[in-house]
Amino acid sequence: MPAPPVQIDRLTHRYGSRTALDNLSLTVPQGSFYGLLGPNGSGKTTLFRILATLLNPSEGAVRIFGADPRTHPARVRQHTGIVFQSVALDEELTVQENLRAHAALYGLQRSAFRERLARLLPLFGLEERLHERTGRLSGGLKRRVDLVRGLLHAPPLLLLDEPVIGLDPAARQTFREAIDRLRRQEGTTIVLATHLMEEADRCDQLAILDRGRVVAHGTPAALKQAIGEETLWIECDDPQDLAERIAKRFDVSTQVIGLRVQLSGPNAHDLLSPVYETAGDAIRSATIRRPTLEDVFMVHTGHGLHENGRPVS
Repeated sequence: MPAPPVQIDRLTHRYGSRTALDNLSLTVPQGSFYGLLGPNGSGKTTLFRILATLLNPSEGAVRIFGADPRTHPARVRQHTGIVFQSVALDEELTVQENLRAHAALYGLQRSAFRERLARLLPLFGLEERLHERTGRLSGGLKRRVDLVRGLLHAPPLLLLDEPVIGLDPAARQTFREAIDRLRRQEGTTIVLATHLMEEADRCDQLAILDRGRVVAHGTPAALKQAIGEETLWIECDDPQDLAERIAKRFDVSTQVIGLRVQLSGPNAHDLLSPVYETAGDAIRSATIRRPTLEDVFMVHTGHGLHENGRPVS
């Protein structure tokens, strides 16, 4: 049986006294679109740096198609394409000059370079941009050029670290469509690190990270289904007291997350009226909704994925 694209076993990494990755284990299947969902500070970027041979872990094992990044970094780099948060392009050079320079780093011959350009530029709608100076391109176009850069050496594994941050909605959609075409036409295995739920929802498999640990794993649909068909969120000043009152009165499980009490079940909406009758004086607001990945994150961690609209650090 061939080795999986990514195999991680009990991976730990520390920066001095701070633990960035804590006994993390996961396997990325061949051909999958695998997501790592978590706030800033959850360990995603540290993990990507290890996978990209830029950082050696403190403990544990990593294999990329069976190769150890510590002992066989060149083999791992040949199998891996990387698109980091910041675009890795020289804005003074044209698109072609940027791509030619990157091809030289991987030892691509001129004929192989031309063949890859002929393959990738139409895939990402960049045929007419080859001779434009990169600095004049929009953010979305730069992202697509950066993606082509990461794919020039035809890697079977592509790492995407928050690739749509800073893009407007139209550019995000164009980038997503480009990734979908890449998967269909080249069968590339993709690992996406993100704190955006809408991006994570598009993945085949998802690992939710918090403080360097995998707290939940599965398909987005299965993760949401596991916490119930509906979720009832009640905000109040004393959530612990309210949770105890609800649990005692209705014989349901509750969870306190910040200033909210969470209840899940197939008919959570049926609880709303009797809960108000029992403890309406203590309730600020109540919301019923189908579970989201943010709900999954909160249930497994006890805190939110975002705070005031910004990633939690």
